[in-house]
Amino acid sequence: MAGPPAAGASGSKAHVFVADLSLPVLDPGDRHHVERVLRLRAGEVVTASDGAGRWVACRFAGGRDGPGLEVDGEVMAEPPAEPSITVAFAPTKGDRPEWAVQKLTELGVDRIVPLLAARSVVRWTADRAAGPVERLRRVAREAAMQSRRAWLPEIEQPTTFPEAAGRAGAALAVPGGDPPSLERTVVLVGPEGGWDADELGLGLPTVGLGPNVLRTETAAVAAATLLAALRSGLLSAHD
Repeated sequence: MAGPPAAGASGSKAHVFVADLSLPVLDPGDRHHVERVLRLRAGEVVTASDGAGRWVACRFAGGRDGPGLEVDGEVMAEPPAEPSITVAFAPTKGDRPEWAVQKLTELGVDRIVPLLAARSVVRWTADRAAGPVERLRRVAREAAMQSRRAWLPEIEQPTTFPEAAGRAGAALAVPGGDPPSLERTVVLVGPEGGWDADELGLGLPTVGLGPNVLRTETAAVAAATLLAALRSGLLSAHD
């Protein structure tokens, strides 16, 4: 079935995520967003999703007390897109990883993996990863609300290069690599210093993203754009 309607379609003014579709409750941050930012009024349509493909049309109830939403339709289900798309990228300094996660979510990526490569500058070790990963999950949730996704992307814990390279369908993003293909839907994007000799020496398939050398976050978004276009049929392997 189709996912939640786009902005303006069927009168829907907002899209949110809730824990229980039978009794949807707005969390304080989402309530502030729909009331103060979107300026919804009581009775206006809001779609609510559980983040796992199910969604329902609701009416905004308004008021400071109560759940904030009233169910106004049947629960619908959207199957996951196939094949699943994973983008693993080496986090960079500053807020660029957040920007990348926002755009990857909007493009429909199913799984986003912070990648620990040999030349990674930013290293989220186990004892330091909780905060950054939770921040990326918040960014993904907000982007999924904006883009009206029924499925929340999975933001994984930081993963070593050997672990990521061992996944089925894995390929390295490198200049001059092979054209993107739905046979290789786990794309690994390296740090700004590039892959080291050992990583290249594993002999993984490669994916090219154009003739120019891209920044890490740009390469991640380029890979997602091409794979999502192939998956949706906007592009074919022969274009």
